[in-house]
Amino acid sequence: MRLDKYFSRKRVLELESDSLEGCLKELIKSCNASFKDLGRKKNLLSGLLRREATMTTYLGNGVALPHLRIKMKRRYVFAFGRCKVGISHDGPKKEEKIHLIILMLAGESTQNYLKVLADVARLVKDKAFIDDLVGTPDLDALCDELLLGFGGMQATAAKRSESSINKLIFNQAMRIAKGANCDFIAVFGDVMSSDRLNPHEGFADFKSILVTKRAKEGKVEASSFDNIIQVRAFSKGRLAQTRSAFLVGITRGIIGVNDKICCVGGIPGSDQFDTIVVIDLRSEFRALLADQESFLPPDILPEVLERVIGIAMELSVEGREGHTVGTLFVVGATKAVEELTKPLVLNPFYGYKEEECNVLSPFMDETVKEYSGLDGAFVIRGDGVLISAGTLIHAPEYLHMLPSGFGSRHAAAAAVSVATECLAIVVSASNGQVTIFRNGIALPLMEKSFDG
Repeated sequence: MRLDKYFSRKRVLELESDSLEGCLKELIKSCNASFKDLGRKKNLLSGLLRREATMTTYLGNGVALPHLRIKMKRRYVFAFGRCKVGISHDGPKKEEKIHLIILMLAGESTQNYLKVLADVARLVKDKAFIDDLVGTPDLDALCDELLLGFGGMQATAAKRSESSINKLIFNQAMRIAKGANCDFIAVFGDVMSSDRLNPHEGFADFKSILVTKRAKEGKVEASSFDNIIQVRAFSKGRLAQTRSAFLVGITRGIIGVNDKICCVGGIPGSDQFDTIVVIDLRSEFRALLADQESFLPPDILPEVLERVIGIAMELSVEGREGHTVGTLFVVGATKAVEELTKPLVLNPFYGYKEEECNVLSPFMDETVKEYSGLDGAFVIRGDGVLISAGTLIHAPEYLHMLPSGFGSRHAAAAAVSVATECLAIVVSASNGQVTIFRNGIALPLMEKSFDG
């Protein structure tokens, strides 16, 4: 979603206060100057501070995202403040100073509030992007960087020269794609250490996809790619994001289960494309799809699956407090799943508002990771609401043979995915492998390998 239309140069500030409360006052004042009706709302500051006291809005990388839903006709109002010196806060990472504050006000009737929060949070997790924002020399340059980052595909960038080998690879990819009757060409953009990428002009004959971990989509040529799939990579291997990226593409409806894709990649950060692979999605996902035309059960939102997979991959790589973590997420078909479960501990999500315990909220990431150490599974509704944690899955006996190395979590995931129309995502405690189950069939999304 493009968010730049909600930004204004008038609401991009160099903050003068040395406290979070003072900075919020400055940002609210800039919003009131733009929209007079906001000036009549006396509870903005108190509402923001009350939320801050309940749960910190600090996201890491020196960024805070205070937010509030209020009664107003507009969908969103954003204000952006920078403090190069840094502001102290009372969150769990007190040693990190806040350098950037993004104030987000949303109308009470706005439907996709949590998704926008998640989009903003995903963008600011790119440390290189944040460093660029903090380091810009003046507000005009800061505003330009913001518009690039939050403007999606609309910003343009200068073309960069291609190496002769990259040109050769792109030429051959185009020929192979034609010969293999491919529907798409997918370029794995993290091969380039620069933010700018200018694929071969012959790719215009195909529908094109850029697969990248970068949040700064604005620095990609607007006309070059029909779609961008943003997927984090936790391996230096060639085409390491393939399965997770195409699974995201299928769930979003960008690509179809019968499509054939020509992939162009190389070693991330090498600036050298050296690999061409043709993938037939029907063959790649045959076991998972069986006779179905859609991988995603009807009650699960694509962005919820993306978020859960993202959390699972982060747990796989980061672990928790220096230790490896194994956990299980059961997503969708909640009523049927709850009939096959019983609590092992008191439910930590009981009694909270649904908005406050939704995986789409970026402020739930640390909470989910903290509870990942509990025995049992997370049960998550298809719209992202966390129903329970520490839940025992007691599904009917699963008679199929599981691959060697799979343990009790994998067996429970396979069984519950057969008994109900859910998806189950497992993080292995032994090797960090992330596996998704559908109808009892396993698809490894990531193996914990960093040497590529």
